[in-house]
Amino acid sequence: MSTRAENKEPKTRNNDLQNSQSKILWGIIIGIILGTMLGGWLPEFAVKLKIIGDVFLNSLIMLVIPLVMLSLIVGITQMGHLKDLGSIGGKTVIYYLVTTFVAALIGIIAVNLLKPGVGIQHGEDHPDYVYTLRGEQNRTVSLHEAGWNKSNYSDKYVVILTDQQIMGMIESQTDSSLTVKVWEGIEDAEKVYIRAEDGTRLPFVRLNGELTSREPKVELSGRGVAVNFGVSEHLQGKERATFGNTIYELLAGNKETGKQGMVPSNIFIAMLHMDILPLIFFSLLLGAALSSLGDKAANAIRFFSILNDAVMKLVYWIMIVSPVGIFGLITARIGEAGGFSLFIPELISLGKFTLVVIVGLSIHGMIILPVILKVIGKQHLHTYVKGLGTTLLNAFSTASSTATLPLTLEGVVKENKISKKTASFVLPLGATVNMDGTALYQAVAAIFIAQVYGIQLEPVMQIIIFLTATLSAIGAAGIPEAGLVTMLIVLKAVDLPVEGLGLLLSIDWLLDRFRTVINVWGDCVGAAVVDHLEANR
Repeated sequence: MSTRAENKEPKTRNNDLQNSQSKILWGIIIGIILGTMLGGWLPEFAVKLKIIGDVFLNSLIMLVIPLVMLSLIVGITQMGHLKDLGSIGGKTVIYYLVTTFVAALIGIIAVNLLKPGVGIQHGEDHPDYVYTLRGEQNRTVSLHEAGWNKSNYSDKYVVILTDQQIMGMIESQTDSSLTVKVWEGIEDAEKVYIRAEDGTRLPFVRLNGELTSREPKVELSGRGVAVNFGVSEHLQGKERATFGNTIYELLAGNKETGKQGMVPSNIFIAMLHMDILPLIFFSLLLGAALSSLGDKAANAIRFFSILNDAVMKLVYWIMIVSPVGIFGLITARIGEAGGFSLFIPELISLGKFTLVVIVGLSIHGMIILPVILKVIGKQHLHTYVKGLGTTLLNAFSTASSTATLPLTLEGVVKENKISKKTASFVLPLGATVNMDGTALYQAVAAIFIAQVYGIQLEPVMQIIIFLTATLSAIGAAGIPEAGLVTMLIVLKAVDLPVEGLGLLLSIDWLLDRFRTVINVWGDCVGAAVVDHLEANR
């Protein structure tokens, strides 16, 4: 009798767990739907609910560092032989490189076939237009002649007075004028921006240790006006980013910002800045050192194992409240975008670009990766995806592969029975360097911007885009909108105008969610592939 009872108990526990997971999954779906509706219809009220999403996101991020370090240390100590680490590491790196290259290639093919940028107006240039300035501090340009396309010039655009070589981000417009927030010189270098009380970013320069205003004196009239995209506030101060700088920071860090490289000088600063790669490196070394100590390290290994189990229990508790947290994230983000009335027109205006990105991501996520999962990973697609439902919806909601990592480990190890020693290495590394969706997006966006500006890209230039999009994606942080910064590297590699990124900002937050899902999905497939290859070597 006791044996039968013992056999039934695990089945009952598994059924309860599956029912709980199903309820959480449906709760997340309902939360996304309700959040979308509330954020779209009542944006001002929705923004006030941001605290709900922020608290939920913070609770996930709170667990990332202990989970990464503990799972890696425990995974390494369970390998038995350190040579297994080299085997797992080699397979993981090869998988991540191949799938990222394939994703970027799909993006390039799709954007060349569908040409979403052809016919889109990036601004206008009137070199012979005679302008006059008026208003407070002469920041209003009068548009009193015919021949101007004066619609839809939001704060993504700048007015350029070509004869004076000054520009200003548009603050407002009427049928007869454009008003800028502040004038600044086009050629000014090393500017320091200080935010005023009203939110305006004012340009200053440091001279003899003191900050001096760089708003230039302007002539009240002149000839030559242009309107174009401006460099977004997200990117100001980062225009000098290069591929070399990004790789250097990835490996050695940045002393000015405190960012730690793969080999950290201070792991506590790495924790402070959420620099995952150096923590992975340190944890691998510590796990290897513990393994080499034999029985002497048994108590320490058991200590780390118990802590790891405790953190995973915290992950499960957070999953229970995830529907409410995801509701807060979605509703606030749509509210910040202005609700349906402001966001949908932007989405429609860039509908073809959005379609190309989503089609490319769908091909990679629903065809390429499932084939790899089935053929090499030997996993049943439906079962594997079902175990990752909560993970993938959370990736969409947070737009952060790093914040999703606790749930990714939960879904891969507990739901899909991938070995902990494989998942604990493959998934944290993937959340840091495996960015299939980001590589695809960057390739599409770069060629799209070239099409908008009417720039013909030769095959060699497209090859450069392919390579830089792939490699710079590896350096992208697993946080929302990190791809915008690495996009600068791709554009500058082929001398495309970085101002073109201004066109994408209004919808980037949404597309960021789709590409994060593909990033996380690629990590999960990688765990299955490496685990199967390791089991059969």
